Amino acid sequence: MKKEPVNIKEREHAARVKDFEEVVQGFSEEEALQEASRCIQCKDPKCVSGCPVGIDIKTFIGQITRKDYDGAYSTIRQKNNFPSICGRVCPAEYQCRKACVFTKKGEPFASGQAIGIHFLERFIGDYGARKGLRVESSGDAKYAGARVAVVGSGPAGLCCAGELARRGVRVTVFEGLHKTGGVLRYGIPPFRLPRNILDLEIDSLKELGVEIRTNTIIGKVKLLEDLFAEGFSAIFLGMGAGIPSFLGIPGENLCNIYSANEFLTRVNLMGAHTFPAHHTPINIGRHIVVVGGGNTAMDAARVAIRLQHMRGIEPDTTVLYRRTEVEMPARRLEIEHAKEEGIRFALLVKPEEFLADEKGFVRTIRASRCELGEPDKTGRRRPVVIEGSSFEADCDLAVIAIGLGANTILTSATPQLATDKYGDVIINPETMETSIQGVFAGGDIVGGEGTVIEAMGMAKKAARAILSYIIHNKGENDEK
Repeated sequence: MKKEPVNIKEREHAARVKDFEEVVQGFSEEEALQEASRCIQCKDPKCVSGCPVGIDIKTFIGQITRKDYDGAYSTIRQKNNFPSICGRVCPAEYQCRKACVFTKKGEPFASGQAIGIHFLERFIGDYGARKGLRVESSGDAKYAGARVAVVGSGPAGLCCAGELARRGVRVTVFEGLHKTGGVLRYGIPPFRLPRNILDLEIDSLKELGVEIRTNTIIGKVKLLEDLFAEGFSAIFLGMGAGIPSFLGIPGENLCNIYSANEFLTRVNLMGAHTFPAHHTPINIGRHIVVVGGGNTAMDAARVAIRLQHMRGIEPDTTVLYRRTEVEMPARRLEIEHAKEEGIRFALLVKPEEFLADEKGFVRTIRASRCELGEPDKTGRRRPVVIEGSSFEADCDLAVIAIGLGANTILTSATPQLATDKYGDVIINPETMETSIQGVFAGGDIVGGEGTVIEAMGMAKKAARAILSYIIHNKGENDEK
């Protein structure tokens, strides 16, 4: 008899929109055992190939059914250093869960019948954290003395650092901001990824011997040649994509129009939602419009409506997206949470102009309605403006969440580092090595804005290449 999926517990939406506490509560032991028992242990588990870091999903779920939670933690950590993070933020419905045998072929994302792999991973990650479980370093004498510099402490940088440290390499991570985590900290709100969870998993790297230096912008404070001169054997670039994209429409420079990057950073990293307890302020409006359809747009909208509630403003936050919900790249869970929290969705709408009041603040948005035409290069149907459909709506604060471009601080200071027309670092896809010998790269600075787990997948591949590079160079030096 087919077992029904276990519904994950969530905080009631009327209460959660008034604070920044975590929304999804996670599985209890009983619920995890029940959900794990639904897995039929496929002979050829497609879910594994759906995971960018290759977690042995079949094995760890089987271990859960036997209550071997220590074993499940060890299995996951062989491939993923951050199970509690990934169990919370991975877009599993597009990856491992989509590949689950319970998802019908051809569906754009996982069906509700797919195993809750990410929730089971979170259960095990949190279990390991409570018990203080650790994966021992498998240090190898052949890496003795090797030092690697990692630029950026986002998901790619942290993953690469962990992979190398576990093999006995001495790793130093350089972070430009005053806190570690990159997009995990400044981009993802604490109601999705609590800061104690993020800090706990970063601390596990420190226990492996990883040194982290904050307030150090590579490309300003130090250049790549400085790092090599200091004795680093190789360098990994994981500085991500930090330059916001804009619509390029009239009025976009008016007051009270934020990039999602600035809006979320002010709140998530600098505590603007607690002003004046923290010194960073943030404006908030009565009629808020968030433009975009990805996870960042959902995060910005959900932050905005919380700020409205916390400041006693009648909530009015709307997401504008020029396609339909089916084409939205955001996680299905985040879309549903946004709807539950009272956020409205204006779909098939294209912004055309922001209009100002007499003081230069945005007060109105002009937009047109669209219909879907032929597919574009992404495979999604292109939005086509319907003639004569222009309309205006109240908007006294707007957040533009349509993507990020490459962080160019380092690349502009390093002309010998080859980049493409988008400013992304060009790498050899087999080795992840850049145009500079001994310099490797991964994450958003290579492939453009992507997911946390995709960045980690690239970082793991780069780490393997760096280990080979260290051995090769050591052999050459020994011969000399």
